[in-house]
Amino acid sequence: MEAEAARYIGAGIACIGMGGAGIGLGSIFGNYLAGALRNPSAADGQFGRLIFGFAVTEALGIFSLLIALLALFG
Repeated sequence: MEAEAARYIGAGIACIGMGGAGIGLGSIFGNYLAGALRNPSAADGQFGRLIFGFAVTEALGIFSLLIALLALFG
């Protein structure tokens, strides 16, 4: 296998993490919405945790993109 082909395959595999981040974000927001609809008085207390979960999940997706770009151009 050529080195350039392996580079493209590695970058594609690294991009799988971005899909996982998208699934994680959907899960986080979906569960928050379900909980907020069941108990609206507790929704404000959980909003900070929602934003923290969003930030961590999005950071992992961006890290996955960084690894893919490093695999392509590094």
